[in-house]
Amino acid sequence: MTLDDVGAAVETITLAFSMDPVWRVALQAPAGAEQHLRPFWRHYVEGGLRHGTAFVGGQAATVSVWTPPGETELSEAQEAAVRILAEAALEPARALALFQLWDRFDENHPHDERHAYLSLLATRPDHAGHGYGQAHLAADLARWDAAGIPTYLESSNPNNNHRYQRQGYVKIGQFETVLDGALVTTMWRPVGG
Repeated sequence: MTLDDVGAAVETITLAFSMDPVWRVALQAPAGAEQHLRPFWRHYVEGGLRHGTAFVGGQAATVSVWTPPGETELSEAQEAAVRILAEAALEPARALALFQLWDRFDENHPHDERHAYLSLLATRPDHAGHGYGQAHLAADLARWDAAGIPTYLESSNPNNNHRYQRQGYVKIGQFETVLDGALVTTMWRPVGG
């Protein structure tokens, strides 16, 4: 991904995650407002871009954002900006629930073994169902395999778990979201799947 791709990548992620069982609820603003969503996801895209581990395929019809081993998903400034954005866009109780959800993601994230973290994988809805996202992920995994690095992800949509399993991921745990108890599945993939 280059800087020129960021806008299209953010749009793909925003559209793809607008119906996600976890993020649709966690980021729901009063009266269905959505103006905070693109700036929210932009921070995560730029977080991956700063490491050179954000990738696009087919004019950003597919997008992946990775955090390489030993790095953080967001810089300190990006994390502060996302918190400010959440506090401004969400009702206080929902912002608090979002912060608690982030803590649950961190508590369930393996911290004792070197790995690359798949922060986001998205396919633009009008391209979904054709295998483009899986092909994109396979290309990413080939890069991590070549570097000898295992990978980790959290699946926020149970309908995708079997897709990740086809790529060599195995379930290592799960946790519930704060607001509605939706399940997030944690998955690990050793080098080579």
